Amino acid sequence: MSELHRYVGYVVVGIFSIGWLVGLGLWIARREAGGLFWRWLVAAQVVAIGQALVGIALLVIGRRPLTWLHVVYGLGPIVIFAIGHLLAREEAFRARPWVPFSLASFISFGLSLRALTTGLGLG
Repeated sequence: MSELHRYVGYVVVGIFSIGWLVGLGLWIARREAGGLFWRWLVAAQVVAIGQALVGIALLVIGRRPLTWLHVVYGLGPIVIFAIGHLLAREEAFRARPWVPFSLASFISFGLSLRALTTGLGLG
């Protein structure tokens, strides 16, 4: 199962990089997010939750990470995207509700990349 966790880790980093790069492109082009962006958001959240569940299953069966920061970095994106959902409902983001999710994706990209590197024993 740890092989699955590692491979999905690469997917998580990739999917979050897509989110913040698209958000940056939308901001530079002064465009609004379309349906593809919202489908990406669903996919990103499902993959992140799936990855966390695999990680929790590994913990339950006794597979411990090299450092407990790996767990913090791995669960962080779920918390960050929950905050993104709260912010997207705020008046400041009513016109551009995709902005908090792009920012959440940027932060989650960094957290997930750090989780991957600690999981691989690189940092």
